[in-house]
Amino acid sequence: MTTKILSVDDSSLMRLAIARVFAPYDCLVLQAEDGEKGFAATVEHRPDLIILDYNMPVLDGVGMLRKLRGDPQVARTRVIMLTANSAPEIVATVARLGVRDYLIKPFDDETLLGKAAKLIALVPKTPTES
Repeated sequence: MTTKILSVDDSSLMRLAIARVFAPYDCLVLQAEDGEKGFAATVEHRPDLIILDYNMPVLDGVGMLRKLRGDPQVARTRVIMLTANSAPEIVATVARLGVRDYLIKPFDDETLLGKAAKLIALVPKTPTES
């Protein structure tokens, strides 16, 4: 079964970078450019993991987390927060909202993969899937 990852970030380049990181694995990487679209995509597609930006227009990462945690259908979805902001109060806020891990931009591909692998199964694609 293909693992579903939702990348929610207002930067299309960041979303593409995340998709590239998971390209060698049996993963479907879905994308959304703000928290509202990210929440809608979560309800529709039920991803196994969300990689969520903190600062976004329309609905930021904390707003999306609050919506996720308030909806029993998707409240237990695993989330890694990806942001340029490492202020301790932000880390504490997202931790209280159930973020499973935190990654600072710019990120290292191997670090992201390591954090994701703790939360979901990353199965390499077979040569015929590439």
